[in-house]
Amino acid sequence: MAKRKKRIYKIVFIPVLLLAIAASAVYFINHYLNRPKFIRYPAFGIDLPADYSIHGIDVSRYQQNIDWKAVKAMEDKKIKIGFAFIKATEGLGRVDRGFRKNWFLAKQAALPRGAYHFFISSKSGKAQAENFIETVQLEPGDLPPVLDIETTNGAFAEDIQQRAGDWLQLVEKQYKIKPIIYTNIGFYENFLAGKFDDYPLWIAHYYVKDKPRIERNWILWQHNEKGRVNGIDAFVDFNVFKGDSGAFKKLLLK
Repeated sequence: MAKRKKRIYKIVFIPVLLLAIAASAVYFINHYLNRPKFIRYPAFGIDLPADYSIHGIDVSRYQQNIDWKAVKAMEDKKIKIGFAFIKATEGLGRVDRGFRKNWFLAKQAALPRGAYHFFISSKSGKAQAENFIETVQLEPGDLPPVLDIETTNGAFAEDIQQRAGDWLQLVEKQYKIKPIIYTNIGFYENFLAGKFDDYPLWIAHYYVKDKPRIERNWILWQHNEKGRVNGIDAFVDFNVFKGDSGAFKKLLLK
């Protein structure tokens, strides 16, 4: 009788155990391995990468008049715009015509802001740094300055690196914080790989599944250039910050 009970127990228990294991495996696959890498946000008009909590935009004169209070207030599925980078200068003497207005109004809207310089690789890095420094007054709570370097302008790699290095050193000395380097995957691999690795990287890489295809560590990822935001009557670039709110606060100027 005891042997018969053990036989029945094995016949019933083992299949139940196997079913439980199979169900657990299916749950894991559906909820973790196959979870969406991007999630649709209708109000923003694009898909946003999953697993990032801090999203931001970057703008210039091409976005024209911006209602920064509307930008700050916008929300879709509990996602809000958490920061904005604003174009300040370009080359030796150009100042973006929307910079001063955007810079002032972004602060009024209590949106964390940062300023970037569009680098002309064929021109003096020192002179371009002076243009940026004369234009941008950073304050506590602002994001670090950004060197936007993505075109060669006919310059050789060694010259590009030297001029970029001059800009980075002068700007770091002025603001007492390491600037962020913004670039795209192709430019980074061809002209910057192995250089300036102690500077934070903001990488542009579109149409990838879950993260930029780059081995170097990065802190910001520009993943789309056709987002929509209340208060801006034009497409706008979308970015994510790699980290939580604590890490983001540490990035800001003190």
